[in-house]
Amino acid sequence: MDMDPTVSTRSEESDEAEAVNMLKVLPVDCIAKVLSLTTPADACRSSLVSTSFKSVAESNAVWDCFVPPESDYLFNNSSSSSSSSSLPVSSKKELFLYLCDHPLLIQDGKLSLSLEKKSGKKCYMLSPKDLIIVWIDTPAYWRWTSLPHTRFPEVAELIKVCWLEIRGRINTCMLSPATLYAAYLVFKTTTGSYGFESQPIEVEVGLVGGEIHKQTVYLDAYGGRRPQYQIVPRRIGIFNRPFRRIPGFQAPQPQPKENEELNGLKYPKERVDGWLEIELGEFFNRSGKDNGELEMSVLEVNGGNWKGGLIVQGIEIRPKP
Repeated sequence: MDMDPTVSTRSEESDEAEAVNMLKVLPVDCIAKVLSLTTPADACRSSLVSTSFKSVAESNAVWDCFVPPESDYLFNNSSSSSSSSSLPVSSKKELFLYLCDHPLLIQDGKLSLSLEKKSGKKCYMLSPKDLIIVWIDTPAYWRWTSLPHTRFPEVAELIKVCWLEIRGRINTCMLSPATLYAAYLVFKTTTGSYGFESQPIEVEVGLVGGEIHKQTVYLDAYGGRRPQYQIVPRRIGIFNRPFRRIPGFQAPQPQPKENEELNGLKYPKERVDGWLEIELGEFFNRSGKDNGELEMSVLEVNGGNWKGGLIVQGIEIRPKP
């Protein structure tokens, strides 16, 4: 005999209501402890259970577990209008949301820390000042420059080198445990960039003294497809003068926004902030307590070809979807 679906629905609703009533009788501290062991997304969803549950789900006791200790001084100073570090936040939840969209500079401004909104896991970017860049102190090869819309006061611009070597390290205890991370070189190319069109770059990710994962990528901003040029004909006539262009002017096509892989070759893709990134490799951080160092490198030391026009913002390490 088939069961009436309306009876089944009423039964499920009754079970849910009973579960909610049981949760209401739990001590507040107990509920806060349970929620702190979930994720930020779960805590937000749980606030819909009831009004009393919402007050616990949005409490500092819960969200204190989702914000890193490095940001405590921001929250402590946020209530002081005279503090230069004051932020428009009045709760740990607001601080969490702030850190998701506004990376925090730590370690004397050489490292940025932000949070992944869904999971609350830590994301870092190593600035060029925190990277080992061969020839960085030679003005003929590299120079420091300031650009808008960057996380750091200065970024590194490659003038020309035939030996490209960039390395970065971060202690694994700083990363979130039980998390698969990926490392990315974040960069731009200048108008006159050269030497990267068909030059393979070797990238490596792995623990210092342990297994290193290597692969070959390309830093060509056009993803293996150089700009196509068109000849713009000269317009004749008095009514066309405002729109006249120089005869033979070469207008490049727009740069492709997404081109991670073409014909089996890995190329950069454009980020939402307008910069380019290329994945260097993956690393699974198990416990988050081991005092090991994760090293990432970008190398082109065999070809001997001159290359230039690269602007490095840093190396980003973030959880991989």
